Parts: sequence; structure tokens; C-alpha cells
Amino acid sequence: MKHPQNLSIRFFDDREGRALWDETSAKWWFSVLDIIAVLTNQDDYNKTRNYWKYLKAKLKKEGSQVVSTTTQLKI
Repeated sequence: MKHPQNLSIRFFDDREGRALWDETSAKWWFSVLDIIAVLTNQDDYNKTRNYWKYLKAKLKKEGSQVVSTTTQLKI
């Protein structure tokens, strides 16, 4: 698997979090699932993914516009 040159691995409390630099927009993009895994101290990818799915649905139901419709990036 080829990794992009602008991929950066960040560490949060000795856990990895992936970040990707976008030259065009001059922004860092972070993996939401990696951040959630760190914050919830969760090692199981499926549990982390389900947590994010539940949280997005809850925020949408509450009328929050924090979550936008975006394309999932491959990091």
C-alpha cells in the first residue's frame, strides 16, 4: 500500500492518529475515527465506528450542523 507523502502520524497519549496535509486548502485533515478511539480509549475499530455513527445521528436529530455531508477520505 502506497502512503501519500503528506501523511503524518500524530501521537495522543501514546496512540496513533492519522493526519493529512492538503496543499490546495492549506489545511490538516484528521481521521475522526482515530481521534474518537483516542478520546474513548477504544481499540476496537468497529466499536469506534459505531460510536461515531451513533454520535452523528444524535447530532443530526438535535439539529446540529456540526456534521456536514462530506466524502470519506482514504488515509
